[in-house]
Amino acid sequence: MKKMTCYEDLMYRGLIKDMTNNEDFKDKLNKGGMTFYIGTDPSADSLHLGHYSSFMTAKRLASYGHHPIVLIGGATGLIGDPRPSAERALISKETVEKNLQGLEKQIKKLFNNDVEIVNNYDWTKDMTVLDFFRDVGKYINLGYMLNKDIIRRRLETGITYAEFSYTLLQGYDFYYLYTHKNCIMQAAGSDQWGNITTGIELINKKLGKDAYGFTMPLILDATGKKFGKSEGNALWLDKEKTSPYDLYQYLFNSSDDKVEEYLKVFTFLTKEEIDKIMKEQKAHPESRIAQKTLAYEVVKDIHGEEDANNAKEKAEGIFSGNTDSVDKLEVSIKLPINILDLLMETKLFPSKSEAKRMVLQNAISINTNKINDPTLMIDESYNKDGILVQKGKKNFIKLIIK
Repeated sequence: MKKMTCYEDLMYRGLIKDMTNNEDFKDKLNKGGMTFYIGTDPSADSLHLGHYSSFMTAKRLASYGHHPIVLIGGATGLIGDPRPSAERALISKETVEKNLQGLEKQIKKLFNNDVEIVNNYDWTKDMTVLDFFRDVGKYINLGYMLNKDIIRRRLETGITYAEFSYTLLQGYDFYYLYTHKNCIMQAAGSDQWGNITTGIELINKKLGKDAYGFTMPLILDATGKKFGKSEGNALWLDKEKTSPYDLYQYLFNSSDDKVEEYLKVFTFLTKEEIDKIMKEQKAHPESRIAQKTLAYEVVKDIHGEEDANNAKEKAEGIFSGNTDSVDKLEVSIKLPINILDLLMETKLFPSKSEAKRMVLQNAISINTNKINDPTLMIDESYNKDGILVQKGKKNFIKLIIK
């Protein structure tokens, strides 16, 4: 079967929302050899699954012979990209630097060290306000900026000058990389289209040259929320924040109507492989072969084959009733003990009130039996080589009583 071109592959996977209308852009995508960049601001010390979907597209472009540059916004991170709802809280320079180091380490691992990483603080730190106004602000019309979707929406609720100017900073990033790295394309999430076009406008007006860009649709979870820190549903790539098992379980629990989309976006499986998996899934939905494949492939790419195998083994063991692979925690407690006090020993709950709420919502099981009475006393009869506690569908821990 004929191999897809780069453009065909991106379209098949639903990875292009907006793109520049240059007649030769598709040809350049298919030919390979372009230097392009994708950026992220260091607003946390770890990437999350929302970032990962974008970086997977960058890795996909690299597989077609394009050269990726990853920009970490040490400068733009000090300002904050405008959000649709409200202004971001400023973070300190020290926090930005700490976050930057964490992201750099993760990005190198994702790309197997075959990536160029840059920091926009390096070319903005010595720029004066007058330089910025003359070299950047002079070339971008105010009406052009006001017409940006995110800025237009925020004008109703209020937007600071710092946020308003963010698009100029990012536009200058594109211009700088164009002139210093021969970077002629930018890829980003769909909420960055206005910033991409600002860079293209600056390059065209200052240099009389063409540049290219495209955006990817934001990947949403089953509730319609994007994967992100600000949405409160972040799945971190740092295994200390989100374990490989928790990531595996989350993806394994993907809904049937989203899993094919996720296979296209989050994996390197071919169209033929995905079609085969989905055909088997439809014939035997109880197998959840699509969800299993998705979970395994993503964990393997992020954390490695060993962690993926361990997560898969643990998940399958719990599903079959074998709890040997469940994480164990030794605790010094005396039985009998109130269920809420026991739950606090698991470290799965931020407070006793949260533990009580989960019990009342029928979201807690002890030794696979649902518990809905917050006054229940757990005695020695529950201690079967430990007490298995389950929170929701995917959080398990076995308490070993010393």
